[in-house]
Amino acid sequence: MMFAADNIRLRALEPEDLEWLYSVENDEELWQWGSSNVPYSRYSLKTYIAESRHDIYADGQLRLVIETEDEHLVLGCVDLMDFSPRHLRAEIGILLFPEYRGRGVATKVLGMLVSYAREHLYMHQLYAIVSQKNMKAQHLFERFGFKRVSLLADWLRDKEEDYVSAYIYSFRRLIPLLKVR
Repeated sequence: MMFAADNIRLRALEPEDLEWLYSVENDEELWQWGSSNVPYSRYSLKTYIAESRHDIYADGQLRLVIETEDEHLVLGCVDLMDFSPRHLRAEIGILLFPEYRGRGVATKVLGMLVSYAREHLYMHQLYAIVSQKNMKAQHLFERFGFKRVSLLADWLRDKEEDYVSAYIYSFRRLIPLLKVR
């Protein structure tokens, strides 16, 4: 699977991605933004890559690598997770390595992901949970048309061992509902 825009593409995980995936999943600085706080072995990540069907219906999630088309330089990854086939919604998570932030990459990735969710997955809703401290992510989702719909008080535990509230951003009605007569 490949999506591309302005020298940025999204693709499925490959065995060659093991080392950077290992470093991302074991980066304690990133644990505060996710739901995991345990290290992963290379073996478990190798198994994940090998056994993933890259099918959101089979796996309940989809992880895509963000890379440049010309040099195949990995810039980060994007996830659709907590997929609900009944309600046709999923959470979005975007991780860009620090040296590639602020270059418009996340905007392109979000556009590709929303298009994919609309045109291929027939999703009704995408949402993101964004820390109150992460102003750049808030602006990204707001610029793209996501609406801030709720505050989750004391939702994320940060690296200072304190709790930070987060917002839920929602992008609804990707596909209009069909009315049956």
